[in-house]
Amino acid sequence: MDLGQLHREVNYKAVASSGPGGQHANKVATKVLLEWDAGKSIAFTDVEHERVLLKLQNRLTKDGILQLSCQDSRSQSSNKELVFKRFIGLLTGALVVKKLRKKRTTPKSVKRKRLNDKKKHSEKKESRRFKY
Repeated sequence: MDLGQLHREVNYKAVASSGPGGQHANKVATKVLLEWDAGKSIAFTDVEHERVLLKLQNRLTKDGILQLSCQDSRSQSSNKELVFKRFIGLLTGALVVKKLRKKRTTPKSVKRKRLNDKKKHSEKKESRRFKY
């Protein structure tokens, strides 16, 4: 993953943020929208690119564009940094290869020990019962 290339591929758009904020919120565009064309990206190897497209397919638009937004801060520049960090976190999460689970079998000795313990416990309980 080439961060410099990703910086060049990303488009930012500033819009008016929703929610409370008084008169100032109506005048300033602090919410930042990030758009990234996943299909045309050259920041990844072919294998990584396929993995990213597969993992993020539910988050992409019909045109293959990933859209993220941030309005956490009242500052446009900090929102820009936050949305890019979120974007990088999303991509690194998509690049993680899930480890294959190895099927394990329980050893016969462990099964035998468990059954013997159950039997001893049962006999102990049985010996405590009142007999007529």
